Order: sequence, then structure tokens, then C-alpha cells
Amino acid sequence: MREFIDNKSPQLSYYLRSYWQQELPYNELECFIWDTLEEWTQIENQATEAYSAKERIFWHVLQQAHYWQEYELTNEQIKPELEMCILHLEKDGLCPFAVVGIRP
Repeated sequence: MREFIDNKSPQLSYYLRSYWQQELPYNELECFIWDTLEEWTQIENQATEAYSAKERIFWHVLQQAHYWQEYELTNEQIKPELEMCILHLEKDGLCPFAVVGIRP
């Protein structure tokens, strides 16, 4: 499970940053999210392993990217929170403790 999160975190960061920089259409970001969720269903022992801080943040970012409408992802309140989370996923930022992401 940790390997899944470690592999998907840089991809999630890439897709969101590319969307914000208008280098990637929104439907590509959505496709990545759905592909990630589909891949997650193939992971065994999902319920037995404890969450890491990185995993909580990963699921939070993924769920927020899916929840908000295309135009809302660039909102002045939403984008900075997601950027802070992405920095943590990239090991460049502090862990935002108010973030609660859960497994699908």
C-alpha cells in the first residue's frame, strides 16, 4: 500500500500542477483520478494497514481534486491549500495536520 501511495503521489502532483499551469486539460486530470481509483481497488489488505500522514494527504488531495468543479480548483482559497499538501507529498513542505483524507 505504501508503494502505491509513493508511486501515485508524484503523479498526482504533476497532474494538478500541469492543470494549474494550463498545460493539461481538466478531463486528463479527471481521467487520472478515475484510473487511480480503479488501480486502488486492486490493492489487497486495504483495511488492515494503518494510515500514514502522507497517505491521508494523498487521499485528501485526490478527493478534493475530484470534488471541486473545474473552475473551482483555481479558487484563491482552494488552490493554496492543495498546493501546501502537494509540497508535503513532494517532501518539500510541512505536514498540514488539519487535512483528513480517507481511503475510498
